[in-house]
Amino acid sequence: MGSLSEPTPESNYSKPPGIRFLEYIKGTKLSYKTHQAIVLIVTFLAYASYHATRKTTSIVKSTLDPESSYVGLKFTPWRTSYLRNQLNFHGKLGMAGLHLRTRWYSIAWRTRRCFLGVYALGMYFSGQLGDRLDLRIFLTVGMVGTGLFTSLFGVGYFGNIHSFWYLVVQMVAGLFQSTGWPSVVAVVGNWFGKSKRGLIMGIWNAHTSIGNMTGSLIASALLSYGWGWSFVVPGLMIVFIGLVVFLILPVNPESVGTDKENDELHSPKKIGEGVTEPLLNSETVVKEKAVGFITAWKIPGVAPFALCLFFAKLVAYTFLYWLPFYTTHTAIDGKYLSSTTAGNLSTLFDVGGVLGGILAGHISDRLGARAITAASFMYCAIPALFFYRSYGHVSLTVNIILMFITGMFVNGPYALITTAVSADLGTHSSLEGNSRALATVTAIIDGTGSVGAAIGPLITGYISSTSWSAVFTMLMAAALIAGLLLTRLVVAEVAAKIEESRSQGGSASRFPVQALEV
Repeated sequence: MGSLSEPTPESNYSKPPGIRFLEYIKGTKLSYKTHQAIVLIVTFLAYASYHATRKTTSIVKSTLDPESSYVGLKFTPWRTSYLRNQLNFHGKLGMAGLHLRTRWYSIAWRTRRCFLGVYALGMYFSGQLGDRLDLRIFLTVGMVGTGLFTSLFGVGYFGNIHSFWYLVVQMVAGLFQSTGWPSVVAVVGNWFGKSKRGLIMGIWNAHTSIGNMTGSLIASALLSYGWGWSFVVPGLMIVFIGLVVFLILPVNPESVGTDKENDELHSPKKIGEGVTEPLLNSETVVKEKAVGFITAWKIPGVAPFALCLFFAKLVAYTFLYWLPFYTTHTAIDGKYLSSTTAGNLSTLFDVGGVLGGILAGHISDRLGARAITAASFMYCAIPALFFYRSYGHVSLTVNIILMFITGMFVNGPYALITTAVSADLGTHSSLEGNSRALATVTAIIDGTGSVGAAIGPLITGYISSTSWSAVFTMLMAAALIAGLLLTRLVVAEVAAKIEESRSQGGSASRFPVQALEV
């Protein structure tokens, strides 16, 4: 009973050294609940650090804007002082400094496009690799690589490098970044059944917003010391957390020599007309084999949710990367905000996103309807976007309230689809208990969404030069399309609910005694 058991021979993963040490100190195996807590905490910190490194570019980009200190009402003493002390590589305020600042702004703008493009492409390959390799090692390599290349981009500031070839550094960072999401969702999916997955993963998904807020605050605080530090420090942070992942993250129950609890093994899955089946049948031994890319696409529900996420992430990432810039170029109560204030203010969008993700997960658990929940949130995002554009300039208080509400409705379905929905589909009944499709399905859904995440900010760069109202019109149209793409699934869920209600009502009226006994 008290001996330390090794991973089963069927396991493709080794027990983390940190887990071995904790069990040695304790003298017995860690409980299943303890392992679940470790998984949630470690993967939360891991992906929060991924997002912290992504957010820095949007903060630095708004500061490098060549017009922000020279055009009309956008002139402020703070910006002039900042330009003089930090952004002029040669220490002389003038056309030479402005030229270099313009060049770095152009690099920062192209960096974001290249980063998201490589990230989206790399996601598809990362899912396939994640289902075939030790996820703990795979995630560690991805985090260390992300940190090193993110820091290296910041080194360009200190090394006086302002050449476009340096974009390669961020492209490589984007490739390493693509390892994160399929890995963390697969690990969490291995440890948690479907019954409360929406709520648990909704709370857990706060790492996205926490990471964005952390990245914004760190990058904004370090701007006064030179924008290079805004890349270097988050890069070092993710390397450190990557080492923690290597030391302590248990990939699945088999890797630490424990069995899934009954709730996780028999998490019910609806198969129609109120009938349920176990998600994983403990009596059936399945030889797990990684699922192919095309096979994963054919899993029912994968394609509609992937395409929905394309438009949902288009909206979310446009806000993620352009909100600080938008708030510095839009007068709020007749005043223009500094880059630091705008960066701090933009974190409220992510705070709303935290609440939205939790609400979407909880509601979808209670209703047992992921598509209805996601579509409803996307439709609610349309008026939220309209009101933010129309009335966000009235006062700072109104801007804060509307930004929070917009973040809640925009990030809610995005969080639900990339977490609980991906995990559900990665353990779909058509896979016959084979959980080694989790990373691939997650990569397909989020990879497709990431294409939208790359296109949205790109289109915004061109449209915003003409009209910000046109940008918001585009975002509202994208939210509408995202909701419509789930129409078939919504209709199916509504029909299933009606049928389930009828069958339960009929059985209760015809067999009242049996219904009570059940």
